[in-house]
Amino acid sequence: VIPALWEAKTELVPSIMSNLLNPDAIFSNNEMSLSDIEIYGFDYDYTLVFYSKHLHTLIFNAARDLLINEHRYPAEIRKYEYDPNFAIRGLHYDVQRAVLMKIDAFHYIQLGTVYRGLSVVPDDEVIEMYEGSHVPLEQMSDFYGKSSHGNTMKQFMDIFSLPEMTLLSCVNEYFLKNNIDYEPVHLYKDVKDAIRDVHIKGIMYRAIEADIEKYICYAEQTRAVLAKLADHGKKMFLITNSPSSFVDKGMSYIVGKDWRDLFDVVIVQAEKPNFFNDKRRPFRKMNEKGVLLWDKIHKLQKGQIYKQGNLYEFLKLTGWRGSRVLYFGDHIYSDLADLTLKHGWRTGAIIPELRSELKIMNTEQYIQTMTWLQTLTGLLEQMQVHRDAESQLVLQEWKKERKEMREMTKSFFNAQFGSLFRTDQNPTYFLRRLSRFADIYMASLSCLLNYDVSHTFYPRRTPLQHELPAWSERPPTFRTPLLQEAQAK
Repeated sequence: VIPALWEAKTELVPSIMSNLLNPDAIFSNNEMSLSDIEIYGFDYDYTLVFYSKHLHTLIFNAARDLLINEHRYPAEIRKYEYDPNFAIRGLHYDVQRAVLMKIDAFHYIQLGTVYRGLSVVPDDEVIEMYEGSHVPLEQMSDFYGKSSHGNTMKQFMDIFSLPEMTLLSCVNEYFLKNNIDYEPVHLYKDVKDAIRDVHIKGIMYRAIEADIEKYICYAEQTRAVLAKLADHGKKMFLITNSPSSFVDKGMSYIVGKDWRDLFDVVIVQAEKPNFFNDKRRPFRKMNEKGVLLWDKIHKLQKGQIYKQGNLYEFLKLTGWRGSRVLYFGDHIYSDLADLTLKHGWRTGAIIPELRSELKIMNTEQYIQTMTWLQTLTGLLEQMQVHRDAESQLVLQEWKKERKEMREMTKSFFNAQFGSLFRTDQNPTYFLRRLSRFADIYMASLSCLLNYDVSHTFYPRRTPLQHELPAWSERPPTFRTPLLQEAQAK
């Protein structure tokens, strides 16, 4: 049986290779026509502007030094350097147990992805720790991914959180290696505060402004996207948590000194997600020197910059309500969740990791591995009815091989935690939230240049489990949209 299946696999791979995924495509969770969109809104960081690899190193080093200088942590932790290949977005951190892990859409921990410090926790220890591999709802993070109100888990959804996860793991590693008794809750809070201070004390902002070419990835396509929308008469606005001077220098660099002419409304230091929920905070206008004015705001004017405010006042002053508004952001909770659940705006998620993951999925090695992995899964389902000793021995060998291939598949994306979007066979908790709160998602705003402003995005009809035949009755199927579909447009 196996030689025949292996031969079939080698024949199947070339046909799959001709149907490669397009990393520049826009993917749809919910049907949406751009012809219905009159107003486009944007976050700033990792939406309009992308940063180089140097930024996370800067954040890590600055926060590490704050731990040493202001929180009295051992100077020896300075030996740890930022590893961009350690963590991925969407991971959960158990604050009380000081372990970092990946959880799927059903609250199950993916065994082999639980790390204490920089070392993996053995599966049997994880199972003992959690009395299985399931995390109860009351222990999960709250709506915004935070560990509060009795929740012991924190979910890291922000791209800026990658240095935070790595720093947490490094300091945990130092304490463990040196047999130092410490309180994990205090460590979590101190690292969280240090990372926060890198932002609110202006350390990150000043460094980027001082060497903008080092930290900001210049992208002509950002201006091209904005210009295309403006040429078609679309209104545009910017709502960001970043400060005014920082945004102005970044936008001037990637778009041009006239960037404000493209936007109808610009709001800085909005303090999302509070901006979407707190009705009490009024807008304040800033003059050209960044001085806050005390005038009561009766209208949000083009060319002006406003600070704080709230969405309810924004809707009252602009009248921009409902499904004719499409807002883009990279943070699924802070940028998108409230807008889609409470206000009926359409939402677009910017997921930079998507492009690299799709390129990996297009490689022959990945396709071969996944083809054989699915074949093995089908064999296990079909052959499990054979209860004789010889058949059971073969089944055990197949299960062992399947486990090894799953580990190999994980390592294609990230050696520790695997793909942002999948555990072994289930969607990740990150993807579950992405599917709920984003109508469409893409690697960058530049993907919009591949589509007409009246294009309708249709989600693929994904068969439900009861709509599919058994594994043994179907050939392996692969993903869409396809590269040749996009090239034909």
